[in-house]
Amino acid sequence: MGVVDRQGLGLSGMGVEAAGHFERGLDALLFFRPEVSVEVEGVLSAAPEAPMGHAFAAYLGLLGTEPADAAAARERFATFAAGGVRGDARESAHLEAAEAWLAGDIHRAGDILRELVVAHPRDTLALAIGHQIDFFTGDATRLRDRVGGALGAWDPDDPHYGPLLGMSAFGLEETGHYERSEQAGLAAVAAHPRDVWAIHAVVHTYEMQGRFAEGIRFLDARVGDWSGGNYLNVHNWWHYGLYAIEAGAIDRALAIYDAVLHNERSIGAAMELLDASALLWRIHLAGGEQPKRWARLADAWAARADGPYYAFNDVHAVMAYLGAGRIADAEAVVHDRQRWLADPHPGVSNHTMTAEVGLPVCRALVAFEQGRHPDTVDILVPIRHRLNTFGGSHAQRDAIQQTLVEAALRAHRHDLARTLLSERVNLRPSSPYNWLGRARLADELGRAAEAATAREQAVEHTKAITVAWGR
Repeated sequence: MGVVDRQGLGLSGMGVEAAGHFERGLDALLFFRPEVSVEVEGVLSAAPEAPMGHAFAAYLGLLGTEPADAAAARERFATFAAGGVRGDARESAHLEAAEAWLAGDIHRAGDILRELVVAHPRDTLALAIGHQIDFFTGDATRLRDRVGGALGAWDPDDPHYGPLLGMSAFGLEETGHYERSEQAGLAAVAAHPRDVWAIHAVVHTYEMQGRFAEGIRFLDARVGDWSGGNYLNVHNWWHYGLYAIEAGAIDRALAIYDAVLHNERSIGAAMELLDASALLWRIHLAGGEQPKRWARLADAWAARADGPYYAFNDVHAVMAYLGAGRIADAEAVVHDRQRWLADPHPGVSNHTMTAEVGLPVCRALVAFEQGRHPDTVDILVPIRHRLNTFGGSHAQRDAIQQTLVEAALRAHRHDLARTLLSERVNLRPSSPYNWLGRARLADELGRAAEAATAREQAVEHTKAITVAWGR
């Protein structure tokens, strides 16, 4: 038998040196460390024809949702594929998944990797990449079950078991299994304190339950483990900013924005820009205008000049343009995507994601900013329960749900606003945002006592959050 990885899976075309780079690359991938790129390049330098090296490199070119990186990965992979090297059946499946995703069919790539791990449940790369695909496509059930279905084949003492448990925790959270998610996430963090994806899963669990004070304490106690030196630090700071917004601490949220989310040192990565847009948009909905921040952020999105690549990114670019008052730029994105959809794109997942959710959400945001709140409501209500199909998490998509709540209130759609707010309070009764919305609705309906009670609830829950900061 030739060289194998630590799970005994074949690595065709690799020697000991390349295999070492491959294993270190997997470790870096699981913990979101930037050296993953260096290690994968090391694989290909030592073993230019290794199928798993080229599959890994292709995946890296796609994970950032960067059109330019994807184009470069597509060209490089095509050169390799022309040589006809496929490896064994498992390696060939990886290449097929990479080919599908490079061609735009992320759903097919996810299907291929799902079948692969049924036969090879200890294929760490297949599990990690498939997990991210489930996140990008908003498929919560697969996000939970892809990894959950493989865990039984793993030894809990294996070094990669902890990161897999962290992935499982995120899938459990996205499907509403909060208690189990917290247990799994905390166990993963205990095994590897710098497992930033597991930390992220626990933070999501606290967010979705409205346990904001606990989330703050959890992040504060581990700030040295997650706040720098990894690809997820900006996103975890974004979560911290959400906790601050819930507490009404807009100044704290903006301090986080300026220090980490977007500043003169930011590189303009899509995954970071969308966090910046999402944070400022929530503040915008609450009436907090940030013209200078919006202007700089809109410039960063415009500098990318992205075409139709990932609908989830389009929505956040539109937020930035609208926040900066650049309505024409937001409408230009809408019109460009309309033109693109006019032609069929068989096998391109983003076509469906844009047509069914991405473009309608962009139109709804434009209508909202133009004061056409009834139009925003009419666009978002039919799709509000399937926003997940264009990617992201519940926490990320909540910016759109909050836009619907705000539009319903401003459009005086009282019955709808009552329903939406009741849903939110029932899910997260400790959220000040939800109670303040109830108070606004009661005010509009002339129900002073009900409004006062709702505000008391908001104040009580805000105090509980600020205690975590020692205020």
